[in-house]
Amino acid sequence: MNKGFTLLEVMIAVALIAIALTTLLGSQSQSVSFANSAKFETMAALLAQSKMSEITVQEPGELTNDSGDFGDDYPGYAWEVNVSDIVIPGMDEISDYLKQVDLTVTWGVFSYNVRLYHYVAESNQ
Repeated sequence: MNKGFTLLEVMIAVALIAIALTTLLGSQSQSVSFANSAKFETMAALLAQSKMSEITVQEPGELTNDSGDFGDDYPGYAWEVNVSDIVIPGMDEISDYLKQVDLTVTWGVFSYNVRLYHYVAESNQ
């Protein structure tokens, strides 16, 4: 009586190992993707807060659409600001001072959006 494995048994064992390894590698890849997403969400929130702080201290005349990046400290991160007027029917006297500021922070395929409603006071100059 032979005490070895048949070719069929070896092929089934190799197939089971291949399926197991594929599943493990797929979950590892998904884990890396989730880690990148979490890293982006955290960093984008901090960068957006910093950029919004810069925007809110600008003079009313300087508040315009703009875009750029965050420099060499944050490679690959970019921002875009869109400023628009807010119109409230029947309240024209204050509508001139209300602005909607939309900020988008991007990094590769990831995107983070923030919206700010900003009251722009009259300049005393």
